[in-house]
Amino acid sequence: MSDNNDNLTELLSLLKRLDPLLEYAIAAAQSAFDLNSASDAERRLDVNTEVDRLLTREPGAPNFQGYVESDEPIPAIAIDSGSRLDWLQRTFKLDKFDLDVVAIALAPELDRRYERLYAYLQDDVRCKRPSVDLALNLLCSTAIDKLTRRVHFAPDAPLVCHGLLHLMLDPNQSKSTLLMHELHLDEQVVRFLLDQPGLDSQLAGWCQLMAAQVRLQDLLLPTELKRSLTKLVKQKWALEQPLRLYFEGSDRPGKRQTAEALAKMLKIPLLVVDLPRMLNVKVEFASMLQRVFRESWFQKALLYFDGFDILQTDEQAIANQSLLAQLADSHGITIVASQQSWVPSASKPLGIITISFPMPDFAQRQRYWQRYLKLADLKLDQVDLEAIAARFRLTSTQIAEAVATAVHNSQFKNQKLTTSDLFSTARAQSGHDLGTLARKMEARYTWDDIVLRPDQLTQLQELCNQAKYRQLVYEEWGFEQKLSLGKGVNALFSGLPGTGKTMAAEVIANELQLDLYRIDLSQIVSKYIGETEKNLDRIFTAAASSNAILLFDEADALFGKRSEVQDAHDRYANIEVGYLLQKMEEYEGIAILTTNLRSSIDDAFVRRLQFIIDFPLPNQQERFQIWQQVWPQKLPKQEDLDFELLARQFEITGACIRNIALAAAFLAASDGKVVTLNHITRATQREYQKTGKLFLEKL
Repeated sequence: MSDNNDNLTELLSLLKRLDPLLEYAIAAAQSAFDLNSASDAERRLDVNTEVDRLLTREPGAPNFQGYVESDEPIPAIAIDSGSRLDWLQRTFKLDKFDLDVVAIALAPELDRRYERLYAYLQDDVRCKRPSVDLALNLLCSTAIDKLTRRVHFAPDAPLVCHGLLHLMLDPNQSKSTLLMHELHLDEQVVRFLLDQPGLDSQLAGWCQLMAAQVRLQDLLLPTELKRSLTKLVKQKWALEQPLRLYFEGSDRPGKRQTAEALAKMLKIPLLVVDLPRMLNVKVEFASMLQRVFRESWFQKALLYFDGFDILQTDEQAIANQSLLAQLADSHGITIVASQQSWVPSASKPLGIITISFPMPDFAQRQRYWQRYLKLADLKLDQVDLEAIAARFRLTSTQIAEAVATAVHNSQFKNQKLTTSDLFSTARAQSGHDLGTLARKMEARYTWDDIVLRPDQLTQLQELCNQAKYRQLVYEEWGFEQKLSLGKGVNALFSGLPGTGKTMAAEVIANELQLDLYRIDLSQIVSKYIGETEKNLDRIFTAAASSNAILLFDEADALFGKRSEVQDAHDRYANIEVGYLLQKMEEYEGIAILTTNLRSSIDDAFVRRLQFIIDFPLPNQQERFQIWQQVWPQKLPKQEDLDFELLARQFEITGACIRNIALAAAFLAASDGKVVTLNHITRATQREYQKTGKLFLEKL
């Protein structure tokens, strides 16, 4: 568009055309209204004279016909090619009459003297804004012309249907004719014509107008995709042809950055629309959408709709159709971003081009870690780099934030940054949604804390190795191409309470440096049909981006043997199990199920698990190890405690031994401050009472 000074000069030329119209109209009004004979400022009119004058006038004729008899020509509207007025005329298909109406409505915005002139011509000091009748009187020379030109103010007229001009009714009038409606040029149009910077104030609550900083060459996108996007976007923009792109996938930052890069390439701003926020503020959706699109055209901005998923529901079907309808009539480049796939449902052809943005794969994540570590003047050895890239499925923005947070934390503590610090900040970048659905557990136990038989320990280590070498097997060795589902690690831990199932999960989480979330399935299962599936879907949807280990406790509540279908409740119970099997196979993280009774798990479910690890009651040797390891180093205890005797005499689980040790410590704290065999015996008696077992003191 042309220089701002040229645009303003052009607007002033509109007023130069308007002024002669008003001058002739005032001359005609003075004659028609016989204003000179008025005896006071309010021009009290003789009723008979007024009636005679009104009856002798041709029906429908303009009030101000005098100017057409003048020998002085009215200056034509001079519109420069490429100016804002020219663009407005071409974009919205306005004719010369429409532009004259724009000038009449715009004049009071530029000079308040027009308010007094309009009030004078409308014979009412309250009417400072032009009405439809005044515009027709100024621009029409005959009654037929005036009646014909009414179409310019119809609902489907360009000025009205595009929201450029608003026909406002006097609030004191309950009903009114079209002629009495005031003409108000939309504030957005006024700002556009005056070339005023910034975003429309009505859109500030959910829109952001920004200067893009991201370069396309810096994004880790496929080379062919960059080339195709560059060619297509530049071509459509140069030809002023509409282009509609659909960015689908879970990599939200990647989609946003690509939109920014395209805007930067074209040297135009990016207008981002937050659709969920737009719906939350309860605006009139259809009219505000029209305003959004118009703002993007006025600002010559690339338009980006974020969060389109919220419209892909039955509840938002009307809002969805409003957006698609506006999209069909859009002029510029529009990008719609969503996690879900595009579902064609528009009434008009849109020509949508879909581009997928899945979460960055292992190779991309590794390059992102390298890039941001290098910017922070840090370096990881190759093993740790591969481990952190493989373990955490993060976006580029999350990786950048994890590195920055780790650096700042190390500076705050005045300590050297370690690999553990990076793992910790990487964990902090995800799992926020899951935190509202499950309880996060602090994984304190390590391999040194757990006492199991060699086969169980080996299986746990094999489970960890599947997580550690996932990228090697699936991506580098190609197993990903052979499997569509089942790429995660699903395990079943079975055994009596207290045999170490939860502790083993903590050991795994500590080894892999991943967060551990515990889900109580007894709280997930609902008696209402369909509610269990909704609860499970929310958990797995949140877990998909959490990079966490899921521990489903009390799996028997849901995974019991599928019954024969005898009634509707049996049928829906089976549907719940089937749904869970599906979600388990789709989940690519680690999911651990615990059960007290392995026999209650259906065989069809067992076949879908990579690991089934039994946790038996500890034998005497294992109990002896547990008795030795359960005591903190700082605890004062009797030197000659016979742990072999305790292990031989009491056939109990590791959890019971831990409870006894803690209870004995409290007994000692109130009696002598040193743990003795007597304290342990008393604590053991209490533990037996809790479980309802008979305690026979044999020590």
